[in-house]
Amino acid sequence: MKQNYVQEQVLSTYPGAVTNGELTQTVKEKLSNNGLNEQSTLLATSLCCDEVNRVLEHDLGQVYGAHFSMGGLAGFPFGGVTAFTAMAHHIPDGGSCLVVYGPHVGIDNDGNVGMLNRVGRKASGACCGSAAAAAGYVRSCSGKEVEEGGGATTTASASTTPTMMDVMDAQQSFVGSLLLPYADRLEGDLKEAAVELPLALFDAQDKMMKNIVSQACGEVAGENGKIALLGGVQINTPGDDNSDYFLPLSFELRSNKNEILANLLG
Repeated sequence: MKQNYVQEQVLSTYPGAVTNGELTQTVKEKLSNNGLNEQSTLLATSLCCDEVNRVLEHDLGQVYGAHFSMGGLAGFPFGGVTAFTAMAHHIPDGGSCLVVYGPHVGIDNDGNVGMLNRVGRKASGACCGSAAAAAGYVRSCSGKEVEEGGGATTTASASTTPTMMDVMDAQQSFVGSLLLPYADRLEGDLKEAAVELPLALFDAQDKMMKNIVSQACGEVAGENGKIALLGGVQINTPGDDNSDYFLPLSFELRSNKNEILANLLG
């Protein structure tokens, strides 16, 4: 019963989401149809550090092998141009790369968005925790109330959040700052904001990833070297009976001159 309920919540909250298995099969077919084979395509990811996100990497890895990791907290590509360049130099001769990126969000057994039941823990907790903290930072900057993981509501102050210069929590500092331009999308009802949060984070990450590609695309060698960019939102679900989902929001094939060769979405 819980399995069907969680599935219904995923699909009603994020229409267009597909299971990891469906995503993997679709990606394999579309890339193959565009000349990217499994043996010469290097998988790179920019996904959050949270252990629940390794499932998608494993599923895609069943097709494309071990992945190169560019991501950090909340899924931002903190590896930047340097990481992309290094990844490009690992691509098999004559091959291409598949870059999968985006934030994640949990949906727990009770249908709460932004929460997840984790193995060995009685109560559900924040997922993505980094995203929730960043949303708290954004709300504190405008004096809005923040709902904490335990359900208590407090008013955060800027002094409780890391600054851009806090090297002891550098990635989280940047996550909060990069989310700030999207503050208006997180206003109002907290439950609605929880649904919107990963979508706002995706827009920030999509912009960052495409800027990285525009600067480093030429590092993908060969006349036929291509860059497949798959961006979206991972949706984590509780337990072994539920599949995780992915909401594709951008799927493009680019040349090593950053030309868009095909829109693979849809």
